[in-house]
Amino acid sequence: MAAGTVESGKLKAAGPYLIEQDWAAYTPEQHAIWRELVSRRMPQLEEHASAVYLDGFEQIGLKADALPDLKAVSARLEPRTGWNSTAVSGFLPADAFFEMLAARKFPTTTWIRGRDSMEYTPEPDIFHDVFGHVPMHAHPVFADFLEHYGKVCAGLTDAEDLERMGRLFWFTVEFGVIREAGAVKVYGSGLISSHGECTQVVEGHGVEVRDFDLEKVLDTVVDVSKMQPVLYAIESYEQIYEATKMAESRLG
Repeated sequence: MAAGTVESGKLKAAGPYLIEQDWAAYTPEQHAIWRELVSRRMPQLEEHASAVYLDGFEQIGLKADALPDLKAVSARLEPRTGWNSTAVSGFLPADAFFEMLAARKFPTTTWIRGRDSMEYTPEPDIFHDVFGHVPMHAHPVFADFLEHYGKVCAGLTDAEDLERMGRLFWFTVEFGVIREAGAVKVYGSGLISSHGECTQVVEGHGVEVRDFDLEKVLDTVVDVSKMQPVLYAIESYEQIYEATKMAESRLG
């Protein structure tokens, strides 16, 4: 295991939220919803997603035709970066969430949205969590960044500091974009999993893509009820890892 990983039994705050995924219980309709969601997103992502995301999608063995088996995903992911896609019962409190990130265990919901919520669901589901997030965990630098982010936040007690660090998560892990080969590519889960949000970025309608600036990111107030009017493009994944270290030195 990579440095920083722990056994599930040592997760004190997150322990009560850990569950087992019952993959065999998914219905044909639920697999069909997954298949439709993936088929809707992949044509756009093949053109506009970061090469790191697309490579990770292949490395962890995601399939378009069936919901992911988290144990199978983790079996391919862990040898690469030490990360594990760990099933949880739902939304986690902050201390449990950061504890899991620090342990390289990504909290993953196991439910799948219904057909009445194909375009958007306010609560993350397995499509957002696995399709959107987990492929990035196969990249060593991103994997190190996310673990370090969890450790930094787990050590913070000031609400304002936590809010500012939450903005760093928002503009990287959730709504991150990167410049690759002269083009803006998406890698954040909120963009990967949402056709509407991603289209706004790639077509340049109603969103301004600025150069990544840590201080501006930490100071940008987020309204989660609206599409993001400003995003911050990084030049490399090393940049957000270093930004987390810089933020750590300034907060707390």
